[in-house]
Amino acid sequence: MRRLIVRCRAAAVCGALAILLALPFVATTAHAQADATKSAVAATVEALQEQVKSELQKAAAALEQLKKKAENVATDDAQLAHLKINSDELSKQITSAMEPLESRYSLVTKRLEEIGAPPADGKAPEDPDLTSDRQRLQGEKTEMNTIRSDAEVLTEEAAKLASQISEQRRKLFAETLLRRTEITPEILEETAKAAHNEGGEFLSKTRSSLEFMWNFKRTGFFAALFFSFVAAAFFMFLVRWAFAPIIRRENGDENPAYITRLSRAFWSTLVPTLAVAAFAVTCMFLLHYFKVLREDIAQIFYAFLWVLAGVYFVFRLSLSIVTPGKPAWRLINVSDRGARRLITFTVLMAVVNGIGYLVGQATAVLDSPIVLSVARGFFSSVVIGMLVFVLAFIHPMKAPDGGPDRPWPRFIRMTLMLMGIGLILMSVIGYIGLAQFAATQIVISGAILITMYIGFLTGHAISRTHVFGKTSIGMYLGERFKLSEIQLDQLGLVLGLAVYVLVAMIGIPSIMLQWGFRGADVWAISIRLFTEIKIGNITISLLGILVGALLFGAGLFVTKWFQRWLDRNVMVRSQVDVGVRNSVNTALGYAGVAIAGLIGISAAGINLSSLALVAGALSLGIGFGLQTIVQNFVSGLILLAERPFKVGDWVVAGPTEGFVRRISVRATEIETFQNQSIIVPNSQLINAAVGNWTLRNSLARSEVAVSVGYDSDPRKVMDILLEIARAQPTILTVPEPNVSFLRFGEFSLDFELRFYLADILSGGPVRNDVRISILERFREEGIEMPFPKRDIDIHVNQQPTGLMATIDGAQPEVDKLARQQIDRRRKAAEARADELDRTDDNYDDDGDNTPDNGSRDDADGEDAR
Repeated sequence: MRRLIVRCRAAAVCGALAILLALPFVATTAHAQADATKSAVAATVEALQEQVKSELQKAAAALEQLKKKAENVATDDAQLAHLKINSDELSKQITSAMEPLESRYSLVTKRLEEIGAPPADGKAPEDPDLTSDRQRLQGEKTEMNTIRSDAEVLTEEAAKLASQISEQRRKLFAETLLRRTEITPEILEETAKAAHNEGGEFLSKTRSSLEFMWNFKRTGFFAALFFSFVAAAFFMFLVRWAFAPIIRRENGDENPAYITRLSRAFWSTLVPTLAVAAFAVTCMFLLHYFKVLREDIAQIFYAFLWVLAGVYFVFRLSLSIVTPGKPAWRLINVSDRGARRLITFTVLMAVVNGIGYLVGQATAVLDSPIVLSVARGFFSSVVIGMLVFVLAFIHPMKAPDGGPDRPWPRFIRMTLMLMGIGLILMSVIGYIGLAQFAATQIVISGAILITMYIGFLTGHAISRTHVFGKTSIGMYLGERFKLSEIQLDQLGLVLGLAVYVLVAMIGIPSIMLQWGFRGADVWAISIRLFTEIKIGNITISLLGILVGALLFGAGLFVTKWFQRWLDRNVMVRSQVDVGVRNSVNTALGYAGVAIAGLIGISAAGINLSSLALVAGALSLGIGFGLQTIVQNFVSGLILLAERPFKVGDWVVAGPTEGFVRRISVRATEIETFQNQSIIVPNSQLINAAVGNWTLRNSLARSEVAVSVGYDSDPRKVMDILLEIARAQPTILTVPEPNVSFLRFGEFSLDFELRFYLADILSGGPVRNDVRISILERFREEGIEMPFPKRDIDIHVNQQPTGLMATIDGAQPEVDKLARQQIDRRRKAAEARADELDRTDDNYDDDGDNTPDNGSRDDADGEDAR
């Protein structure tokens, strides 16, 4: 033993020496690993800084190029619009390039705050490694501050350039509108010469382009022509068949509803116009894909297609509003003759405006003299002004008594006259740009605004209560999917909102294009509107909110689908208890909603850490103000986990008794036997006693009380009751029924038949059958079922009282009243005495609350007598 102890001590000493010898090596290894880690971090940081510097240098070079281009194209609005978008994109690129560096800067700042300031003079020195880390991080922060300053300067310069470009575009727009050109005979003569020369050049280019197409692009031309016909047939099929139910007007409808007229007008304008526009875009794509036309002629042809689409849009709009030949479908009260005149004038104005636009595109492509642009604007504005002025004097309004057509109302007539005269005067005095702009707004923007107004009215009418269900689409959906009136109203509200959104998404960009915005401007504004709306320091993304809502809806759909699949395919086949299935479905439902909500909130761009801070700030208020709700919520989770009862159980909770219909996390719904739904908070079900008749099974005991007379044979009564119970098929034989002799009642012998049922819910009908059988059998056997009865003898003293003797000599009226009062008092006294006698007869003199047999015998004797 001593040798063993000595050896152990020696081994321990050797181990300690080995550890001491290894400590320097371990420390050296740890320092080496720390140095290697620091070197790797420094290399990574340096690479990051170099990458950011490189990105900033590229951004600076791109910014200089944008500045030079902005100076060179200072008079070209289209080029300036593209430069504005490029400058905005450059700012975003700078911000994106700085994001990794900003993250590193935040980490370094936080680490320096943790390290703290160096110790003051006279204080204990700190760890050298800590001092080294502080110096390294401070140097890194200084370098990053330099880079951040450069990035801020570039961002400010890019924003300044974008602002300068926007200001230059506003100046160009104002100069174009307010530039005055004198209309002189010399200008008219110069215009005629330029028109002759440019017309010849245009015809020459057109002829050469057609010859080139026929000689070298014949196959491509026929291919483009064939596919154009296919596209036309497809769009015509959509308009005439697929969308026919929402745009067709039947002549047989004498009085269509207002919503029907509005919707037909809106969709019969929008759908065909979109089909024509899609056909025009298809033709442009085919011509560009097969390279059929030369670039200059192709631009003029594209403008011609857009003019056709615009004229068709104005024609469809006017046709939808006034509907010649179908007065029941009109939105305004005009006659058939007035409707045709209105269509003629509006289409003529659209054609004149379209020709002016087409000539403008041709002059731009051919690089024609400026005098042609002036002449084009002058003639189109004057012609449109004359048409508007003449339109004010027609008589389109339908007379109520069937007489001659009436003129416009005074306000409309004066407005049309002023607009027509204004266009003509602006053109004559030289403000041709302003006149042309106003004429275009009257024709195109007016048509767009009218269409938007009809669309908004349609959306408002669809969303009204009890309206959508009466439309053809609503009736079809109601019959197809068996939708109730409330569901149709809800669907109408959703469709009304969808119509609002559709009208705004199509109409607002169209108006912006007419008011001088370029397509690039509209696209940039749309992107900014859907991705970045800043309110103070808060940034809202409509696109993110939409994506979040879609993901939340998809999460709910997946949750419901998984609940149904799990319940119908897994738990039903596994014969899982109904209560367990309900608890699992409820838990899955809440979990799915929570997960879908988190995913939707994250996709919407809402910072969950901010929500956590808000939740922490509101925790105190929740603890006090929502204490009961939280308690019920926790109690609901406990009920779902422990399952003291399940849906369908027969429970008794205080004064409430009935069947459990629904268990939620806040309250439980109990349906009483009177079909009344009672909502019981879950905390009451947790803190109070709850009886459950069907917790583990539906087996239960039922009782029927029976009373017979004292002259009946108790054994015979018990045998009869058992025989009746055994004869019932729904009464279980195990446990077998039994009869208890309960007591000697006041008027009867009291028994209780006890039996067991497999289903407690069938207890009522079974007890009824048993009682009927007992009554029938007792009548056959002559067994009496007694009820309380007693004979009472009343002894009244016939001698007159002192009061009666006193009033014998009174007047007849006084005597009558006095005797009636005495009789009432005597009857009341007799009733009280009778009640006291009845109470005394029912109890013994010793007060033990047991029936008095002697009194019963006396009563029986009196009955016998």
